[in-house]
This record gives sequence, C-alpha cells and structure tokens, in this order.
Amino acid sequence: MSLYVIDDHPLMREAVVMLLRRYRAGANVVELNRLGGVEEAIRQHGAPELFCLDLKLPDTIGMSGIIELKKRYPAAALAVLSASPADEFEEQCIEAGADVYIEKSSGANEIGSALHALLTPDSTFEDSGTTDNKLSRRQKQLIIMLDRGLSNREIADELGISEHTVKVHLWRLFRRLGVKSRTQAVHFARTHGMLNG
Repeated sequence: MSLYVIDDHPLMREAVVMLLRRYRAGANVVELNRLGGVEEAIRQHGAPELFCLDLKLPDTIGMSGIIELKKRYPAAALAVLSASPADEFEEQCIEAGADVYIEKSSGANEIGSALHALLTPDSTFEDSGTTDNKLSRRQKQLIIMLDRGLSNREIADELGISEHTVKVHLWRLFRRLGVKSRTQAVHFARTHGMLNG
C-alpha cells in the first residue's frame, strides 16, 4: 500500500511527505503535482491507502478531484488539504467523499495528527474492547458528546486532541454505524439503545 500526495505546490507537497514519513516510517510515499498522473503512479507504486489531495489543482474543477478518486479508489482514505477556510468548502468536500478537510494554515502538528489518525487503526483511539452494541468505550464516549450537542471544538478540548483529529474519529464512528451525519449518528445510537446506562 502506498500514500499519495497530490499538490501542485512543491513546498507544501514536500512538507506533507515529511509529515507522513514521520508518522509512517518506511512508507512508500508518492508525490504528484497533478491528478492526471494518478493511475500510472498506482500501476508503478501500488494500491493507495491514503490520498492527500490539494483541492485546487490545474486539472480539477471544484470537487471533481475528490469525486474521481473516491469513485476509482473507494477504500482509500482521502484527506483534502486546502488554503481555503473550512467554512467555505469543508461541507461540500465531505459530501463529495473526502474523509477529512484540513486547512493548510493549520500548522504541521495539527495536519500531522489528522493524517496520523487517518492512518492509524481504530484501536489506538478507541481504548481496547468493544461494547455489546458494537462501539468501543471511546466511541461510546464520542456519541454521548454528540448527544450533548458538543461542537467539534468542544469535543477536541474535552479529549485533548485537535479538531481535525476529532473529524477523523467522527468519520470512523459514522462508518462504523453506517451513517453520514452527527444527527443520524445520534438517532441511530438512541434507537439502538447505545445511550442508555
């Protein structure tokens, strides 16, 4: 499995590559400056585990890069890195199939922790063991926080992690429950007795 960094700004691409190598020593990290070279790169370097995709590339329009990658490689995690503020594009990116939206202005530690969370198996976040309702103790804690109406920022503060990392963990929780939003997750948890006791 390989990690693909697709960004037309060499400095940003190199920084993301360095972060990925810090968190995944020995990983095969492939750099591309256009979306157009992805198929050939995958033939040469192997199946994708993760894409780090710049939202605005010379050969993409709007969400087209996200849609194309998710259609071709649905199992690969997809992190969108963008210079645009989250309130402008995050929701559209997530709806198009991105797993997390990361502002490039976030800084190395925050970007790194979000990417690390995407690459780390669930068990490292979730405390060991699952409950009888198919959620780990940590995931149950997260669903209770959603039920309390806490924002991502408030959840991050309570858990002592970055807001981007919270988004990754919510993404995992939604996948586990088979839902697409906070509201659906809370509804699912309530109707399946996950918030009792």
